[in-house]
Amino acid sequence: MRRVLLVAGGVAALTILTGVLHYTDASSTAVFIVAAINLGGLAWLVGVGTESVGARFGPAVTGVLQSTLGNLPELFIVLFALSAGEVVVAQTSILGSLFANALLVLGLAIVAGARAADGEVMTFKKRLPNDTATLLLLALSAIALLGISDRLGDNASEHEVAISVVGAVCLLVVYAAWLRSYLRADKHEPCHEEPPLGVVPFAGGIALLAAAGAGAAFVSDWFVNALDPAVKALGISKAFTGIVIVGIAANAVENVVGITLAHKRRFDLSMSVIKNSLAQIACFLFPALVLLSLFFADRLTFVLNPVYVAAVAVTAIAVWQITGDGEAYAYEGLALVGIYAILAAVTFYE
Repeated sequence: MRRVLLVAGGVAALTILTGVLHYTDASSTAVFIVAAINLGGLAWLVGVGTESVGARFGPAVTGVLQSTLGNLPELFIVLFALSAGEVVVAQTSILGSLFANALLVLGLAIVAGARAADGEVMTFKKRLPNDTATLLLLALSAIALLGISDRLGDNASEHEVAISVVGAVCLLVVYAAWLRSYLRADKHEPCHEEPPLGVVPFAGGIALLAAAGAGAAFVSDWFVNALDPAVKALGISKAFTGIVIVGIAANAVENVVGITLAHKRRFDLSMSVIKNSLAQIACFLFPALVLLSLFFADRLTFVLNPVYVAAVAVTAIAVWQITGDGEAYAYEGLALVGIYAILAAVTFYE
């Protein structure tokens, strides 16, 4: 409890600092860097608040709540980016969250878990990893088909927004059906794990969620406003910002909690935190934002740069291959991290 209050105070101070820098016309680079760090802190507080509220409802609901509310920073960043006409940032921010969870965080969690496990092999239930792979492949089908159509310039390429809407609805329907099945199957399996982040009283959890959600909205707006001049000053691309910087900062909950749980040999809970978030990004957040973008002048679609289409395909195959059998070795985790490092290098020079 004391640690939570100390961190909350630090995040509040950082949010005030970000606002002061924004409204006093400070360097865009300074606003950009401080806001990125701030988003990570806010994501952590959302995780604490979710855990505290969800403790009243059981492990399955808690996992879903944590995934949903933990993705608030990405949601706000994408919406503000679309409002500002930054479609590249909007798309790559979603992809960055997906790659960060599936490659970097999962890879590091496997390394930590395998080294802590007996026999140096991390073991866990197979269902969630296999379900996640299926949902990723479903999302990939929409992305790949639209990408190929766009490159070929066929008749369908003239209707990418309409096709993206159809794909988004299909993804949401499948995700809802999977979620219903997942919650039903899990509700009779009580979780005896201690809360990974530490909890505060229920009312405190509600207050944390409200404060962190509001803070994420403001900081995301300031982050996007500083984005264009900052990336030019730093010499990095908007794609790198979305794929790497936003992907890591906005997923602070999964980054810290998933790896820590694996190190503590709580392998199933670690996989649940990471995999629930991954499934939700691919089949809920992305399609939901495609539909929400219809209210903006610039529309979000599933049409991506061929490099990122290939990266999603490699990610889906790698995740299925490494975690589908319910066990993973340290070298397999390092392989996922290696794929992420190569992708980051490619994106840096895009």
